[in-house]
Amino acid sequence: MNQTQSYHFIGLDIHKNSVTFCELNQLGRTVDHGTLTARKQDLMAFALSRRCGFVAGLEATMFTGWVYDVLTPYAAELYVGHPRRLKALTKNKNDRVDARMLAKLLRADMFPSCYMASAKVRELRRVLRHRNFLVHEATRMKNRAATILMEAGVAYTKSKLHGKRYFSELLDTLEEVPASVVELLRMTRTNLEMFTAAQRTLLGALTQHTALRERVELLKTVGGVGDVTALTWALEIDNPHRFSNVKRAQSYCGLSSAQHESAGKQWHLPLSKERNPYLQTALIEAAKLGAFRYDYLARIRERALDKGNKKNEATLDVARKLVAYLLAVDKSGTPFVTPET
Repeated sequence: MNQTQSYHFIGLDIHKNSVTFCELNQLGRTVDHGTLTARKQDLMAFALSRRCGFVAGLEATMFTGWVYDVLTPYAAELYVGHPRRLKALTKNKNDRVDARMLAKLLRADMFPSCYMASAKVRELRRVLRHRNFLVHEATRMKNRAATILMEAGVAYTKSKLHGKRYFSELLDTLEEVPASVVELLRMTRTNLEMFTAAQRTLLGALTQHTALRERVELLKTVGGVGDVTALTWALEIDNPHRFSNVKRAQSYCGLSSAQHESAGKQWHLPLSKERNPYLQTALIEAAKLGAFRYDYLARIRERALDKGNKKNEATLDVARKLVAYLLAVDKSGTPFVTPET
């Protein structure tokens, strides 16, 4: 922050329909406070009405993105607060207190900010996350179709159930079941095909996007990393240089756990809930499949098992190694070279 400038400090507590603000001067005195309607026009008018240049801070919520984009041209500096760290700073929870606390932290230069991706990256990230939602919905439709058949006492071949030809033939042979069962099965099949087609369309568009294509192809040189894992890494990590070392990246991906030691005994706590769940899921799935398809990943898994680790712990070892490889490739911009041992 440029200390030679006379800035005011504005804390913003954001909700769906309202934004509560508190503005302090450099002496810590309240200049203005109140509540705005959460609309772009009102926020722009608020920013333009400030009599002094201002530094603003807002908490990270699902509404933060558009507010950040609206205020960026007007604020001298704009920060997004880390939600868990901010939560630990106060026991009293109301909008006015929160807004004032944010302003005080900005003034004291103690604001616990977190990384904020660009608007373009957030847009593409939203598309990828929606694709993941469609995949989950398609899986639910598959499970629902199997449940309907079991409830009706219909025998079927599990491995073929979701094949288009087999499913159609199965419907034609259903005679001693209520008509509603057939209709429900047709509906679940229609939904499954719709969700599957939509997610494939989104995935294809993302892999061919000009801003992502070269980076995704570079990340895919790491054995075991496919389109989905590469896209998830590129969009959720965004700038790999914000991680100073591999351990920080592994922690962000939810692959690290706290270690405790007492009386000469050591043990690890469960994986922290403070992580990026999208990266965690993608990397663990890649580690599970990659260990059976690539020798160098299989060796990592085998070494972990030889040490007495359980299968899930061995999978985490593989996932951590994938993070190390992806981070190195992403930072250097050079293709991955498979290690011999």
